[in-house]
Amino acid sequence: MQSFNELHSIDEVDQFIANHQLSLLFIFRPNCSVCHGLLPQVKELMEDYPAIKLGHVNADEIQEIAGCFTIFTVPVILVFVEGKEYVREARIVHMDLFDQKINKIYKNLIG
Repeated sequence: MQSFNELHSIDEVDQFIANHQLSLLFIFRPNCSVCHGLLPQVKELMEDYPAIKLGHVNADEIQEIAGCFTIFTVPVILVFVEGKEYVREARIVHMDLFDQKINKIYKNLIG
């Protein structure tokens, strides 16, 4: 099972996105119950997409993340392809629709 990389600065986030063809950022706050409920669902779904590298970002630790990625609420899931944002899901995420979006991107890039 793939694990999330803990990212602790904007520089680490930028490097993470730049260094992977496919990457996903899960942006959360420690006291967010929706974040805690969504994370296991995302982990389980990502087992089907091993080429997507996973990043975990605490918005309280990296407060500038909100300005850098125009984030108004948590949780936020951002999916990047070759450094460009392709998918953005926030707060209430419908996992079946999210899976469809990821699957379409994944099949086109990985086959």
